[in-house]
Amino acid sequence: MPFITIEGGTLTDEQKELLIRKLTDTASEIMKIPSEFFMTTIKELPDKNIGIGGKTIDILKKEYMDKMNKK
Repeated sequence: MPFITIEGGTLTDEQKELLIRKLTDTASEIMKIPSEFFMTTIKELPDKNIGIGGKTIDILKKEYMDKMNKK
């Protein structure tokens, strides 16, 4: 049974459903395995638990929004 895992930030229920469906459909098509055999999990991490370049995602999002609002 193929197992797909995605780790990332918080998603809405609609985003999760779409992500699971598209990942499963694409993997099924490429691997030539029926979609019913795929298991997909989403591990959500709060923005404060993810860092890029020494800053947490929540800080990076705030800096980005501040920058966009100044334009």
